This record gives sequence, C-alpha cells and structure tokens, in this order.
Amino acid sequence: MNDRHACPQRHDDREEIARLLPAPADWDLPRAQHLRHKDLLMRHIDRDQAETATPETTTAPARRARPLLRPALVASAAALALAAAGTTGAVLSGNGGHDDAAAQHAATDMRPAAALLHRISNAAANHGTLTVRDDQFAYTREKVRGADLTSGKAVVSPLEDYESWVSQKPGPLHTLGLVRADGETMPINAELGDTKGTPAGLGRPTYHWLASLPTDPDKLLAYLYAKTPAAEGRERDQAVFEQIGSLLGGLTPPRTAAALYQAAAKIPGVDRSSRVRDAIGRPGLGIVRDDTRYGVRTEWVFDAKDYSFLGSRSYLTKDASYGKAGTLLSSTAELAHAVVDKAGVRPAAEDRTGTA
Repeated sequence: MNDRHACPQRHDDREEIARLLPAPADWDLPRAQHLRHKDLLMRHIDRDQAETATPETTTAPARRARPLLRPALVASAAALALAAAGTTGAVLSGNGGHDDAAAQHAATDMRPAAALLHRISNAAANHGTLTVRDDQFAYTREKVRGADLTSGKAVVSPLEDYESWVSQKPGPLHTLGLVRADGETMPINAELGDTKGTPAGLGRPTYHWLASLPTDPDKLLAYLYAKTPAAEGRERDQAVFEQIGSLLGGLTPPRTAAALYQAAAKIPGVDRSSRVRDAIGRPGLGIVRDDTRYGVRTEWVFDAKDYSFLGSRSYLTKDASYGKAGTLLSSTAELAHAVVDKAGVRPAAEDRTGTA
C-alpha cells in the first residue's frame, strides 16, 4: 500500500475504513504481547519473587498475571526485539518497503502462493457461521514451543500444552479471560497502566469484531496496513503478514477468514513451501514469508486435504548472536477450538470445532 503513489480515492477509502471500524487495542507492549516465552519468563520471575518474599511483603496484593493471548504466530517480531534490545543500539526504519507495496501487489497473483491461498480461502468460506454470544468464551487448545532469549542464546522449551478462554464481550475489559499453561491457570489481564481496559480489536479479536472487518481483500489489507502496530526495525509487509497470522486458526467468521487469506496473497514476499510441519510434526502445505532484516522465516501450515490451519513455525534463516541458522523461535499446533459458556471449563469433545 503505497501512500506516495496511491491514487486519492484509495487513500480516502483507507481513511474511511479506519474511521468506521472499531479501533484495534492499544497494548503497552507492542507485538511482544503475543509471545508466549516472554510471558512464561515474567511468570517465573513473579514466582521467584513470591517464593523469596519477606514477611513485610506478604501483605502486598496478589501478583497480577501477565496477559497471554495466543502463542507466537508473530514470534519472530517479538523474539528478535528482545535480542536486538541487548545487541544493537541502532535500528532501521520501520517502513519496511511498504512504499513499494502498491506496485508489487499487482504481480502477486502470478505467484504459486497466491493460487494456494485462494484455495485455502475458498475452503474457509465454506465453513459454517457460528452463533457466539457476548457472554461466552472462545476456547483454544494448542501444543507450543518457544525460544527463551533472555540468556543471550536461544533456549527452546519442551513441547507444552496451552489452553485459553478469551471473553467475547466487546469491552473494554480488565480481565480478558483465562489461560492454562505449565499446569497453572491464571487470569488474562489488561496491561499494567491500562486503566480503561482492553476493547475488542486486533489485540483481542472477538468473533463479532472479526465479523465487522471488511470482506473485500483490498479494503481489508488497507485497514491492516493502517492499523497494525508499528515496531522499530520491522519490515512493514512482514508486520502485516504476522498480524494476519495472529488472527488465523481460531474462531473466525467464514467470510472474514476467506478475506484474510486473500489479503495475505497480496503481500509482497509471500511464498509457498511443501516442506513444513507444525509443532507436533504434522506435515502440510506452507505459506511462508522471510523477514530479510532479521533473518527469520515465518511459516503457516495447512492440511493438504481440507486446507484447515494446522499451526505455525518461525526460525532463523541466518546466523545471529543468539543462534545459528535453523534455530527454532516458535512453533504451534492447533488442536481444538470451541465456544464455551464458562472460562476454565473444557468443551465436550463433540462440541469442538475445526480451525478456520
């Protein structure tokens, strides 16, 4: 989406879309909010502090759980932000080639990735529309792995179970739901300092909010480019690709899911791969994009038969101070999604749905 070369009508359309649609949530921690390993680190710190608390501190309020939404479909952005903070003092411009996007978008339909994404889009459009009430919760069960970079080297965690129950209230909310990870169940809270709470939006995509997004791929892509949070040093195209990735796999209205896949097909640099696996080793069809600035590849994995979303993976494509090329940064496997009436309660097996 090229602001300098776009026609006035396209620019006006983008502003009108952004004005009419609900604003995305404003997180204190930008895209690192989605990174599971950082949340686990903070919880370990909290636990250590609680275990070493003196009698004088035992009357303090109970520790506040860090927000934890879906694991790291956008892991490369946040993980590398942690590493970059300790290894470099200079950052590149966040424009990320976005000024050339409009010219490149015209050629994307010729790429193999576009053909695959259109097939995935068609499959998603045929899923049934759900009835989701504002007082219900979106349930997700996944297997995840993530790299902890706090030591200066990537230390990959074992495969772990991860469950979440995210409120479907439009908000703003201070308690967004529950998460169960490492055998521990905690509330998902709004960020510290977020006194107004978190409304439905990019940071907390409820089913009804997702249904409010444009279903025209060009308008949806314009909205995502306008609203995806910027991060220093990030390619803009990569940031939008990963933003779409953070919306995949959950409970998504069929028309919105179809439009998201078609919008992804228009992002420069998106490619396909036949050598991809999710966190539990399921092979599939891959939609991939390389962040050439950071040397990281992000992969989406789809079932080869029904095109359902299986999971994601990100890893280094070149040597870095914290790991060699090929080092895993994050991996997920989608196992179950459902709508439930109460947070913390697992759905019956027959109530579980497939992924978008």
